[in-house]
Amino acid sequence: MLVHPWDAPRDDDEWRGWLAAHDFGQLAVNGLAGEPPFVQPLHFAYDADRGEALTHLARPNPLWPALEANPVVVLSVVDDYVFVRGPWQAEPGGPAEHGTPTSFYAAVQLHCTAHVVDDPAAKADLLNRQLGHFQPEGGSARAAVGEAPYGRLLSGIRGLRLEVTDVRAKFKYAGRRSSEVQDRVAAGLAARGGPGDAAAREHLLRRRAV
Repeated sequence: MLVHPWDAPRDDDEWRGWLAAHDFGQLAVNGLAGEPPFVQPLHFAYDADRGEALTHLARPNPLWPALEANPVVVLSVVDDYVFVRGPWQAEPGGPAEHGTPTSFYAAVQLHCTAHVVDDPAAKADLLNRQLGHFQPEGGSARAAVGEAPYGRLLSGIRGLRLEVTDVRAKFKYAGRRSSEVQDRVAAGLAARGGPGDAAAREHLLRRRAV
């Protein structure tokens, strides 16, 4: 992923804060020799203190042999994306039709070493940590080996602990455009009010104010 200086996060807190609220992504796993890579959509829980992401997949998932052969993976998360109309980006004094259409988006890519978790007790702990992230208010039984309702289901999954080794993050929101263009884009997003427009506008204004 190309990251221009004007699209780079201001600091680690920026991408970590965004990732805390965006916990669904795609896990990219290199395929075995002669096979295409795997791209697996999944929920995950990112633990900033431990530098890892937790998830699990069904045991019959076909990606396991490839992941065990090469545990170097990328967890990619993209959201807050919108299409930006060309005229909104026209520079002052120039024709509106000369403005460049583009995409706005936020993206975080976690480069990881994957550790497969098969021990039943460790899997139960991983699941409980995930549930604590997604359902902190409780309401569901905890997973425990040999105990209802989830103990019998543990054999049907494998856990994944994704140890983060590097991070690439990008917030592409008119960072190198003039104030006039940024104002016009922000106004256009507010007026359009489509899916993602409010979040994209918030990013544009927030990063402009830094």
